[in-house]
Amino acid sequence: MFFAVSAQPRILAGKSAVMALALAASLLLAGCQNKAGISGSDSLTTGSLGSASDSGSFKKTEELATAWKKNPGNADIGFAYAGNLQKLGQQQSAVQILQQVASSNQGNAAVMSRAGKAMLAAGDAQNASATLERATALNPGDWQSLSALGTAYDQQARYGEARDRYQQALAINPGAIGVRNNLAMSHALQGNLSEAERMLRELMTATGKDATRVRQNLALVVGLQGRFDEARKIASEDLPPEEVDANLKYLQQMLAQPDTWKQLQENQG
Repeated sequence: MFFAVSAQPRILAGKSAVMALALAASLLLAGCQNKAGISGSDSLTTGSLGSASDSGSFKKTEELATAWKKNPGNADIGFAYAGNLQKLGQQQSAVQILQQVASSNQGNAAVMSRAGKAMLAAGDAQNASATLERATALNPGDWQSLSALGTAYDQQARYGEARDRYQQALAINPGAIGVRNNLAMSHALQGNLSEAERMLRELMTATGKDATRVRQNLALVVGLQGRFDEARKIASEDLPPEEVDANLKYLQQMLAQPDTWKQLQENQG
């Protein structure tokens, strides 16, 4: 999910542009990561204990809970169990299992990386960053973990640290469009919309899913600067008219708050 924020636009209280943008873009940043998720197609997930095709169910979760009690700390079981808990809406319980998986596999970079990304997907940026820090220490050449760590930092408003990690990832893989996109959105989250727009426009030659991601983030950044007609044109390349209208209405409502405009102007200056 990128520019599409909600089918029912929300009116935000006028606090600050950075907080407003963080609310608008939090899902964008999470979606930009190239990660398998908790129970995705990672090689650590066994077919017998929750594959990507399994849907969350109480029966399956009970089976996994029993298996986990017999073998706590097992990465295969833990990821499958956490994945089912998340599908059932038990985010906190899922994160607790992921923490146990990480604690039991602190010397395994692949497990730590996947656990950190899964924590990030579950909405726990603080624990995700601690786990991903361990993963990147074990494997400094893993640019995807570095990028995920940057996202975790961004979600904690640790923007300078986030951009350092994105730059480290790009030093390893300069052509990673997703990382460059995240770097641009990090600038946006801190209120530097003009720099974010410049960086996103440099990525407009991207193709496939990357192209959609970049366009919708660019539409968001342009819209946040009040250029709604231009944002509509950009967003319309990928989204149906009714969704574009809902998104722009949401942004207009947000930007109608005096404090939001003031903060945007101060950050742009």
